[in-house]
Amino acid sequence: MLFKDLIMIFISSLLLMISVLVSIAFLTLLERKVLGYIQIRKGPNKVGFLGLIQPFSDAIKLFTKEQNYPFMSNFNLYYFSPVMNLFLALLLWMCMPFFTVNISFNLSMLFFLAISSLSVYTIMLAGWSSNSNYSLLGSLRSVAQTISYEVSLALILMSYLFLILSLNMIDFMKYQEYIWFIFIMFPLCLMWLVSSLAETNRTPFDFAEGESELVSGFNVEYSSGGFAMIFLAEYGNILFMSMLCCMLFLGGNLLSYIFFIKLGFISFFWLWVRGTLPRYRYDKLMYLAWKGYLPVALNYLMFFCSMSMLIFILLI
Repeated sequence: MLFKDLIMIFISSLLLMISVLVSIAFLTLLERKVLGYIQIRKGPNKVGFLGLIQPFSDAIKLFTKEQNYPFMSNFNLYYFSPVMNLFLALLLWMCMPFFTVNISFNLSMLFFLAISSLSVYTIMLAGWSSNSNYSLLGSLRSVAQTISYEVSLALILMSYLFLILSLNMIDFMKYQEYIWFIFIMFPLCLMWLVSSLAETNRTPFDFAEGESELVSGFNVEYSSGGFAMIFLAEYGNILFMSMLCCMLFLGGNLLSYIFFIKLGFISFFWLWVRGTLPRYRYDKLMYLAWKGYLPVALNYLMFFCSMSMLIFILLI
């Protein structure tokens, strides 16, 4: 029986990963269409009906191009960093709750924090291993930004966890049956959204890939499959953070198709922000993390901690 369960878990995980990769393909198409209409032009519309096959042709083009690498690079790390980056981005999806036979475990939020903090190392190694000053500069900026916002992200998440007193993601669905958490903790939800933008290195916080001055940041030396894997990992993280937003404060009812409409809307929010806002200044980004979000998140954390303790004492 255990062997059959393992086979079912493997098949479910494989189907989930394939679904995520296909959704990443169509998210890139949606992004190019949205940015096109924001800039009053058409997006991709030649390959297939309304350009629907465009992302797949792009993927084939990227993976069949010549794989070149810098002569002075630390080749093993240079080669495996994008692979590990994509692997960690897909591994994050394992903590998505399932009602069937997939990995649905009690410490899924802890798993999310552990895996998301590991992806910093792949960015750092990708920038360092190619022995290029430009990519090193891009990776340093990216790592500093990611670490800064990870602190506030974890503290904001702890406020949610104190509300439900559980580390299981399915419990968010149970506790939001009658009222969504966005109505109870609206400022924290907005802070979570902005921190997620910074965590996924997206506009207006795209200092890792500031094209105008850093020439695409830490992935400047990557071509072909390596670049494609870094690209896939970034969009996989965007989709995952959108899913997490739906779980945390938008009801998170996985049994309803409205959950996926909400997920699509939050993914659209990422693209909307990219087409609307200019890039933030780097020192202001750091001030926002350490002098803005960190004190507010700590205050909210103490408030929710004391509230949960008070309720616990009253129940006793």
